[in-house]
Amino acid sequence: MNDTSASAAATQLDIRRVMAALPHRYPMLLVDRVESIVPDQSIRAIKAVTINEQFFQGHFPGRPIMPGVLIVEALAQAAGVLAVESLGLANSGKLVYFMAIDGAKFRQPVEPGVLLRLDVEFVQKRASVCKFAGRASVDGKLAAEANFTAMIADPPSV
Repeated sequence: MNDTSASAAATQLDIRRVMAALPHRYPMLLVDRVESIVPDQSIRAIKAVTINEQFFQGHFPGRPIMPGVLIVEALAQAAGVLAVESLGLANSGKLVYFMAIDGAKFRQPVEPGVLLRLDVEFVQKRASVCKFAGRASVDGKLAAEANFTAMIADPPSV
């Protein structure tokens, strides 16, 4: 996202637009806003981590930290917004399913009271399967990183 022409084309999305792109809702919606999105390239999203999150009740009392799996989920949700917005699928009913996680590494704990920055880039995009690289950081310090694959599909029939 360092390319100035890409930055000029970047768009911000509020929570309503995020919710139009993702089926997740509280307590599983882990993207609060999108600071910038460059369709077909990258996204920078934010998760405000507060002590009111349900997972802090048990992870861990006395030393609350955000579970690593939820940091990766937040990155995957940011990737989902990127995919949906890039492909014009908002409100289409299509879902972005997590398929694989590779090389997940956790560098520092994420505690309540911080803004978790979620930077995700397309690595590869095919008709219904996309690969992404994601990095989560707090105050410019890397907290976690992972590569992941997702599939775009119709929701299951009821």
